[in-house]
Amino acid sequence: MTQSGNPSQPANVNEYNASHIQVLDAREGIRRRPGMYIGSTSERGLNQMVFEVVTYAVDEHLAGHADTIDVTITTDGGVRVADNGRGLPVEVEKTTGMSAVERELTELSFRSKSHSGYGVCGGISGLGLCVVNALSSRLTVEVHRDGHRWTQEYQKGTPTTALTRHEESSGHGTAIAFQPDTGIFETTRYSFATLSQRLQELAFLNGGLAISLTDERPERPVRYHHSDGLRAYVAHLNPYPPSLVHSPAIAFASENQDETISVQVAMQWNTYSTGGLHSFANSTRTHEGGAHEQGFRTALTDIVNDYARRQRQIAAGDADITAEAIYEGLTAVISVKLARPVFEGATRTKLSNPEADAYIQGVVRKHLTDWLDHHPDEAAAIIRHILNTST
Repeated sequence: MTQSGNPSQPANVNEYNASHIQVLDAREGIRRRPGMYIGSTSERGLNQMVFEVVTYAVDEHLAGHADTIDVTITTDGGVRVADNGRGLPVEVEKTTGMSAVERELTELSFRSKSHSGYGVCGGISGLGLCVVNALSSRLTVEVHRDGHRWTQEYQKGTPTTALTRHEESSGHGTAIAFQPDTGIFETTRYSFATLSQRLQELAFLNGGLAISLTDERPERPVRYHHSDGLRAYVAHLNPYPPSLVHSPAIAFASENQDETISVQVAMQWNTYSTGGLHSFANSTRTHEGGAHEQGFRTALTDIVNDYARRQRQIAAGDADITAEAIYEGLTAVISVKLARPVFEGATRTKLSNPEADAYIQGVVRKHLTDWLDHHPDEAAAIIRHILNTST
């Protein structure tokens, strides 16, 4: 290829060297591209800020250290999330000279089982506190731990005070209050309905956890506490008792020996609606399904056909009952918690862990077969309902 001009002069090209590479710290990177971390800067992203903080409190519940989360939309448009867990660690780490609280609020690092102290963690990435701090014009953290009350304040992700020890306290837990940055978000008005729906969902998915939401703007408090967990969730989704094929819902749970995966399932057939399968991974809704749904579907289809043949409700020479007939009128909730979830797709709502498929298949085969064998009248009604829908 021939270049025009004086051949003795170097080509006029843009130089590219180390001086052109710009390295952003966590705060700057998040503030420049907030959509990468919370999805958008619209109302959806604003609400996601709350869910990111709540996720940390839910993790304390999963670890057995918290049973209450209080969320408040304050009159100034901010949000406060408080839990009665252990409280964020306050000790200073020798390698960085920073308190553990400050590291959680300023460092962008994925949490793992060894890093966080949790067997499984809620949410998708575990980046929440750092992201929320960076996208807030003001954030205050209050910790009750190690016999004292501790506080620290931030502006746009940067600490404006040191972690300060205050009066003695016998309490325990963490409270984070933040004000979303109006220079980043398109709106700073939270949707009470959206927050309420998601917090109720979290209460269903984490039986025994009480979650309250208080809106100080019009003073609308709600409180969700479902000791019956997913069975209560299915009852909420199937609100018409006369339409139920059986009651109560079938429910079971299991966890593997090394505590890296656990599953909860609740399911119930009804004649009123077409039903639906609702699946979650680490309390995050998996709208695109994935390995856990596949394991459930495979096991359920096999079990129903096996039971119907054993009970002679279908003849040996008849074709298998189709999956479509089995799922007609079935409302089911599957909640799996994993130490290291792997999600697919841009929306990260499809679970791809192969171990989830195999583990859930085994759990469903064992527990559902046992339930059908011990509830023959309800089991017969379920098979009749399924056969009626297939004709």
